[in-house]
Amino acid sequence: MMVQNKQAAIDAAFDLMVIGGGVLGAFHAFHAVQRGLSVVLLERDAAPRGATVRNFGQVVPSGLDRHWQRFGRESLAIYQSLQARFDLSVRQQGSIYLASDDEERTLLEELHELDHDVDYPSELWTASQCRTRYPQLRADYCRGGLFYPAEISVNPSVMIHRLLGFLAEQPAFASHFRAGVRELTTSGSGRVTAATQDGRLFTADKAIVCCGSDFQTLFPDRFRDSGLETVKLQMLRLAPSPQAELPGNILTGRSIRRYESFSQCRSWPAIKAGEPRDDFATQWGIHLLFKQEADGGVIVGDSHEYLPAGGPSDIDYQLRNDINAFFIDEGRKIFDLASWDVQSSWYGMYCQTGDPSGIFTETINDNIHIVTGIGGKGMTSSAGFAKHHLEEIWHG
Repeated sequence: MMVQNKQAAIDAAFDLMVIGGGVLGAFHAFHAVQRGLSVVLLERDAAPRGATVRNFGQVVPSGLDRHWQRFGRESLAIYQSLQARFDLSVRQQGSIYLASDDEERTLLEELHELDHDVDYPSELWTASQCRTRYPQLRADYCRGGLFYPAEISVNPSVMIHRLLGFLAEQPAFASHFRAGVRELTTSGSGRVTAATQDGRLFTADKAIVCCGSDFQTLFPDRFRDSGLETVKLQMLRLAPSPQAELPGNILTGRSIRRYESFSQCRSWPAIKAGEPRDDFATQWGIHLLFKQEADGGVIVGDSHEYLPAGGPSDIDYQLRNDINAFFIDEGRKIFDLASWDVQSSWYGMYCQTGDPSGIFTETINDNIHIVTGIGGKGMTSSAGFAKHHLEEIWHG
């Protein structure tokens, strides 16, 4: 069913309804439109405000396990294809993992071997090569690096708005913001009806609910027993630093000791067994990432605080000064920047399954499909995952 104009879309029945305008919802809508389906997207806020716009914007399949890496690699191709059509804010400057000691260097070498087995290009760099690319990198920190030339970064806020803007130009697509859905029901024929907070009704053959970490509005009982976790992460932005050159996605030793891809390395169990379990970084789930924005500002972070999905009210919504101080103190051990002045700091919220490499999906009454809990891999893998998930929904 094709929608002829936006005014008609208000009262029309659609092929697909997507609830949630973040990266996961937007890419489900994108692939549905690509398939020739009519789509209505309903977003509760005036614009996406959740984890989609509160992250680094690093698209790094290299950090994912083998199952999710295939979605991440497909996402890279989708981002690049869209960038060729309009400016999505994609920058292809690669990703680098910087080892701070011999254990981390060993993990880099072993992951490089695994990359070769799955034909994913990576390059082992010496410490000298790393310092050539990053002149501010401290020699006493770096023991070498693993570089991924195909990986990209985006500006999260810019990317999602431009993607939604592109969709808005498609004749089979309609979007409604400030359209929080309070109830979702199915009729005897299976058609799905959404009732918004302001009393509007929208109908579609199928609905996909990409609700992020909002577990209280739709189907709260199902989420209470889902095993999902709410995750709060904190990060900061440094004011532009004169002459700083930090291209691409920069991941450090703490990232090497955290990311799922490295858990596939043969030395991982022994290395992890020897790590401290009660230090500040472990307590707050901290690993250090850097990404320089186009204006020279540098994003640094992040931390992770976990709570069950049934208790989101227990999250501390304050920013922690001690976490920001840790970012700065540890960051100074890695890079010599002219300025470490903090321009801003914020937190984001996402949700994940008990196994961070999983995702939560559930089907209700055949035609309501919940998909959330993609965790910290949303920006990297949503584009590829949504394509395959939509295929499963439509063709089983």
